[in-house]
Amino acid sequence: MTATEDRGVHTALGTLAVRLLIVGPPGAGKGTQAGRIAEAYGVPAISTGDIFRANISQGTPLGVRVKAILDSGGLVSDAMTNEIVADRLAQEDAARGFLLDGYPRTEEQVRFLDEHLAADGQRLDAVIRLVANEDEVVRRLRLRAIELGRSDDTEEVIRHRQDLYARETAPLLAAFAKRGLLIEVDGLGEVDEVTARILGALAERGLVAPAA
Repeated sequence: MTATEDRGVHTALGTLAVRLLIVGPPGAGKGTQAGRIAEAYGVPAISTGDIFRANISQGTPLGVRVKAILDSGGLVSDAMTNEIVADRLAQEDAARGFLLDGYPRTEEQVRFLDEHLAADGQRLDAVIRLVANEDEVVRRLRLRAIELGRSDDTEEVIRHRQDLYARETAPLLAAFAKRGLLIEVDGLGEVDEVTARILGALAERGLVAPAA
């Protein structure tokens, strides 16, 4: 079944199979919006960071491996991350779609995801990019750091994270834009307003949320 046929079948059944990514700088509210959008479409929000943290806290074999890598100052490899994502996407609740948060982060991960989906006649439907003014995001994160007593989250540290995000995602965003998948949405404002913007932008692509 092709991706188009898959979408048509689920639409006829009153649901919609969607495969989405969401990206955005730290502090843009990506995690909050990921949960809301996933709920609107009736698909799971899948965060690789959450998967890693859950396995570490539960002491699973995967968690032990990841913790050892992180404790040594290393990065979890593309191969391990791809394996984890493939396993998660194979679970029943992701059969008719998903919203990925925090993955893919590299060109190799993008390539793997494309090939993994294509093997089942599927493809990505859209990549949601939350756009936010850096100064406003930094101000928001500094206030949060002060409230939580995180003295190490200085403005310099926060801006470094913003720069790192921009450098890492720039080539991926350019590639997604070239494929016509990128949807840019203003990520600042009230939570409900941002959610409405995202759902509206997706609807314009023919991806109307059943719960919207």
